[in-house]
Amino acid sequence: MFFEKLMNGYEGVLEYVAEFTVHTLELIGIVIIIIGSVRALWQAVSNYKKKVPTSVIIALGRSLALALEFKMGAEIVNTVIVRDLKELLVLGVVIALRAILALLIHWEIKNEKKEEDHTTVPPKE
Repeated sequence: MFFEKLMNGYEGVLEYVAEFTVHTLELIGIVIIIIGSVRALWQAVSNYKKKVPTSVIIALGRSLALALEFKMGAEIVNTVIVRDLKELLVLGVVIALRAILALLIHWEIKNEKKEEDHTTVPPKE
């Protein structure tokens, strides 16, 4: 009886901590997206005013990739409080989609860097 009450209390604390952590990580991801988007927009506008040709895709992509990492961390912690198989399946799909998005963003950043390096390096004579 005592052990059962202790385990129920422990499960309640674990669920509370997991939910708090999930919401905190999700919020951090959202804040990173907002800050990264504003910074990229600011950089694009200032470069346009200065008539400097530069790409903001890399900066924005890095912010989105970092935000996705926090959001995937939240989904991983969320597995602690999953109650049934259907929730676990949905969670698995969400994690897979976010992982695919992260890979696509990293690929886009890599290609953009190559393109930017190619255009900034003067041709050899």
